[in-house]
Amino acid sequence: MTIDERKNITNTTNVIQNLILENRKKLSISGVNDVLSFDDQVVMIETELGLLTVKGENLRINKLSIDTSEVIVEGEISFLSYSDKEQEKQKSGGFISKIFK
Repeated sequence: MTIDERKNITNTTNVIQNLILENRKKLSISGVNDVLSFDDQVVMIETELGLLTVKGENLRINKLSIDTSEVIVEGEISFLSYSDKEQEKQKSGGFISKIFK
């Protein structure tokens, strides 16, 4: 990705978010709104750009600062995935509506 492409993405969304993964052991995330759920295998984080799912083994949140919008997750990280906030709401809403039919 060229510098011009990065500028276009930044200008379009007006949001800057960084994910820094070090040796698949330490993930630093900026632009965090909230940590929705976490355990030793899955961490769900609400970010400015959507929901971020982190999967792995022995995961732990080493740093959480809502003031600076930063989270550090440590452990054996094997999977990172973004999903749209609306998609997640529709998925969960569909599942719950099926239960109560």
